[in-house]
Amino acid sequence: QVQLVESGGGLVQPGGSLRLSCAASGSIFSINAMGWYRQAPGKKRELVATITSGGSTNYPDSVKGRFTISRDNAKNTVYLQMNSLKPEDTAVYYCNAAVVLATTRYEYVYWGQGTQVTVSS
Repeated sequence: QVQLVESGGGLVQPGGSLRLSCAASGSIFSINAMGWYRQAPGKKRELVATITSGGSTNYPDSVKGRFTISRDNAKNTVYLQMNSLKPEDTAVYYCNAAVVLATTRYEYVYWGQGTQVTVSS
């Protein structure tokens, strides 16, 4: 009923930047919180950033000051601007969204398929 499609991943050198996008489509009435998570090989999935419908954001210390999450509510899209990238930022990045369905008016959490970010020289 709802699809999240990520784009913008790739290979970047240390110190470089990337911008990820995640567009939601389908039977959407509204979207509450949206977020980005990442999972490196052999590690658990971890929080990268979240943003509420009102624009309040949250980051772990590992990315604070380097990553910025934003959203365009008219486009049902969330972005992640990543600056000063480090090799330890290498992971598959996933977006998620708490979507209120147009059909039921219930909230469900959906995940994107993931996009690879590799930081290497």
